Amino acid sequence: MEVNGQPAFRCSGTLLSPTVLLTAGHCAGEPGEFSGMRVFTESDVDNGNNNYPFAGPNSVEAVAWSAHPLFTEAQFFLHDVGVVVLQSPGVKLTRGSYGVLPAENDLEGLQPRASTIFTSVGYGVQRINPAKVTAARVRMFAQPHLIQIDTGFTGGFSLLLSNNHSTGGTCFGDSGGPNFLGTSSVVAGVTSFGLNGTCGGTGGVFRLDKRDVLDFVKSFMR
Repeated sequence: MEVNGQPAFRCSGTLLSPTVLLTAGHCAGEPGEFSGMRVFTESDVDNGNNNYPFAGPNSVEAVAWSAHPLFTEAQFFLHDVGVVVLQSPGVKLTRGSYGVLPAENDLEGLQPRASTIFTSVGYGVQRINPAKVTAARVRMFAQPHLIQIDTGFTGGFSLLLSNNHSTGGTCFGDSGGPNFLGTSSVVAGVTSFGLNGTCGGTGGVFRLDKRDVLDFVKSFMR
């Protein structure tokens, strides 16, 4: 993301089609918050062209971006979904390689247990503690399990997933990245928030299986 041509911060995302990128609402921002966006690909990173935000020959400019209509920075976690429309295809993927939206209320039957796993993907910080931060800007993935769903804390809008040395998890820079249901291509939610400055314990995911969320995202795919 750019403000007046200068880098603001970095997020992750999922291609739903050649030019539609799913991310978090706080990565798309309120109207007018960002002056520009640029998406860089894994090939840029692999070639060592990781000087964000002007990253490599395969960087793609965004022509439009929007958070959910009810999104606010003050309570970002309530409607934390956004879409970025690319000027040209980000990467050419084979059919079946794009992220797939869940059906309405698809997650309602999930049970918090170690066997209810997700695949979390992003380009965020790999390791953080008060003395050292490691951020190699390479795509990483983890397979956390479900800790909370439909509780007083998560409401009907988010999930809490495990975040520890055993399962891995998410951290700063992973915001907006996908949390696939199991090992499928169904994007159950996007990485939304953490509960502490060291990304430990649990990670917050914004659910995509609600009607207003699905309607919002699909409006960019017609």
